[in-house]
Amino acid sequence: MKRRQFSLSAASFGTVSALGLAIASPALAQGKPPKEGSDYIALEKRAATDAPAGKFEVIEFFWYNCPHCFAFEPAFETWKKNAPKDVVVRRVPVSFRDDFLPQQKLYYALEALGKTEELHPKVFRAIHADRVPLGTDAQIIEWAVKQGLDKKKFTDTFNSFAVVTQARRASQLQDAYKIEGVPAIGIAGRYYVDGTLAGSMDRALQITDYLLAGLRKSG
Repeated sequence: MKRRQFSLSAASFGTVSALGLAIASPALAQGKPPKEGSDYIALEKRAATDAPAGKFEVIEFFWYNCPHCFAFEPAFETWKKNAPKDVVVRRVPVSFRDDFLPQQKLYYALEALGKTEELHPKVFRAIHADRVPLGTDAQIIEWAVKQGLDKKKFTDTFNSFAVVTQARRASQLQDAYKIEGVPAIGIAGRYYVDGTLAGSMDRALQITDYLLAGLRKSG
């Protein structure tokens, strides 16, 4: 989902997302390596990474309200679970506008409380399947309580300095990768790929594997 598309309906994007994920990846299937500049982008200036020495960081940039991200989530979760041991996988919620901040804070609050694995996919389902509005602090806190979280503990975490700082860092990282739409993937602070460049997000994951292999060979 590109920035200019945010005014379009979620329903129409859900359809496009599902189709986009099904597109084949002919270049890789035919043995043709992806091309920098057309299939993926090499960053002019490296972005900061949190991966320890000898490991490669892969970031999924997402927005909970984005139907493309909802459609991509199962495929990315499968890829994440099967990622090689030298790959550190992170999710980073984007903020293209000020009103994205509550959902950034939601993600990092869940992470701080150790509830990401359980509730991250439920946020997507609440928004896109159940049509629950989760755009404001009050709506998010109410939803979190319904999931069994203690209201005071969640609210304190949600509004904490640590969570707000993480949200600010997420926006800085989004800018470092020059993210223009989601879902998108950042690789090792060096490369960027999304469904528009790759042709589909399935192929974007294949390109991610290709780029990681190249980084391993180069040392």
